[in-house]
Amino acid sequence: MKFLLTNDDGIDAPGLEAMRLAVEPLGEAIVLAPDRHLSGCSHQATTSRPLSLLEVGRSRYSLDGSPVDCARVGLTHVAPDTLWVLAGVNEGGNLGADVYLSGTVAAAREACLLGKPAIAISQYIRRREVDWRQTALWARHAIQLLIGRPPRQGTFWNVNLPHPEEPPADIPPCVFCGVDPHPLPVRYEHREGKLHYRANYHERSRLDGHDIHECFAGRIAISEISLRSLG
Repeated sequence: MKFLLTNDDGIDAPGLEAMRLAVEPLGEAIVLAPDRHLSGCSHQATTSRPLSLLEVGRSRYSLDGSPVDCARVGLTHVAPDTLWVLAGVNEGGNLGADVYLSGTVAAAREACLLGKPAIAISQYIRRREVDWRQTALWARHAIQLLIGRPPRQGTFWNVNLPHPEEPPADIPPCVFCGVDPHPLPVRYEHREGKLHYRANYHERSRLDGHDIHECFAGRIAISEISLRSLG
């Protein structure tokens, strides 16, 4: 089984290495990621200039473009025989309204548009360090589960890994859930003539049984995202 791996945190991000470790026992991994950090770039695509593709290691490439560009170049040029596209592991959650802003989710969405099954995986972070080895283990568990449940045509999977206060003794349960419809919290501080974003991501509104609630409660939240609507 061949996997195309990408992200929006850049080629050197620890989450991308965690994803590679997650799929190492499952098949061949081709890594193609942006050459820089592009978090929050949404579904941006480059069409007005040429793109530079650089081989930086065995089955490992960087591109001076967006995550969407990486999905496109990977599936049309580098690894057209890819069976699954895996985006992440993103450093930070992609829950609720985040799916509109996230470059990581956009890469999975683009793969879906191009007819490939895709999974976006993100690691929610509670203002402390992440154990990326644990992230890789939990990501592998979710990937194995979802390989057995390919997304329906026109949909892709969005997975958010929790960050419990205390490390659990076992892998957290996976919960299939809807995407929370609440907007992101928005607050700015006016200081020295400029507006500084100061909203608290961790205190955002949430609905029971939806992705934000489930992930914040310590479970692996899995949502099916449709190209037609968020449902």
